[in-house]
Amino acid sequence: MKKGAAKKGRQKPPEGEAAQGRPFHHLPDGTFRNPKGSPKRSMGRLKHAGPFFYEMLKIGMRKVDVPEGHVLPRAEAVRSLGEHAAEPGDFLTWLGHAAFLIRIGGLNVLTDPYLTSYAGPAGLGPRRFVKCGIPMSALPRIDLLVVSHNHYDHLDERALARLPDKAHMTVVVPLRLASFFHERGFPNVVELDWHESHKVKGVTVTALPVVHWSRRSGFDTNRTLWAGFALRSKDHNLFFGGDSGYGPVFKELGAQYGPFDTALLGIGAYEPRVMMKASHANPEEAVQMGLDLRARRLVGMHWGTVLLTVEPPFEPPERFLKAGAEQGIAPSDLWIMAIGETRPLRGWPSNE
Repeated sequence: MKKGAAKKGRQKPPEGEAAQGRPFHHLPDGTFRNPKGSPKRSMGRLKHAGPFFYEMLKIGMRKVDVPEGHVLPRAEAVRSLGEHAAEPGDFLTWLGHAAFLIRIGGLNVLTDPYLTSYAGPAGLGPRRFVKCGIPMSALPRIDLLVVSHNHYDHLDERALARLPDKAHMTVVVPLRLASFFHERGFPNVVELDWHESHKVKGVTVTALPVVHWSRRSGFDTNRTLWAGFALRSKDHNLFFGGDSGYGPVFKELGAQYGPFDTALLGIGAYEPRVMMKASHANPEEAVQMGLDLRARRLVGMHWGTVLLTVEPPFEPPERFLKAGAEQGIAPSDLWIMAIGETRPLRGWPSNE
């Protein structure tokens, strides 16, 4: 762990893991794995890979028809953000995909800032079909940058290069990602293992286990950790899911860290299931995640920005809202935001 990573909040590992001298998710070869009971990345996926990439090639050559209202006009989005920023209180702005500007406990928090065009190196990889909801020049000064893992649609090197005030912000990342940020001019970086916490002024950031994987090149699979995060102030308890498939770990997190006032949950990039089940939840599983987490408000993310998989790009919110209604969640507690939209996070005081 890098200097400055606080250990308060770390839980005692189960007896079998303690006997091995390492947590379950730490493997002897130095790589990481998902929590117990998680779906496996199936070897059977290989026979599906050819048809999948062929379909993605065809999809990538087509223009995406973006529904009216999916993206706010830039001037309107900037004006609304400015109005909320000028008032006290927490708020949430969706920048697209898993990138949010969150004000919580007086801090400006930026999550997984994929804000430029391509989810890949050197202009390669999938290209987003809508712009970032707020231009980077109009973002307020960032106090806390939280990055869930190293995939290109969450860790955008070009966006990081353009972020101002690097010396001001605290960057919180999972294990073995600190050097990536130090090398790019961020001096204040905290690495956390699952269940470790770090406090920035009045906000406690806790890295939490989720069901995913990591890779930045062809030779570093699972050599850095992935995580979701709890952001807790005296008034709000927020879960940011990063990328995750569904697994029993969410019920454990709900029991240990819940209830959450707000949960930001991925609802897109889920087909074909045989390939994506161990990486991304489908909308129905995202709703179940929220219930397991004991979250009062569910916010759909990781959709409507870039084509990563073969489901229709605007199917996720319909399925998410339907699944939430079937589970008895009030429509006001199921948020499908427009890209660039800002909403106040009025809600319920967190239980201590």
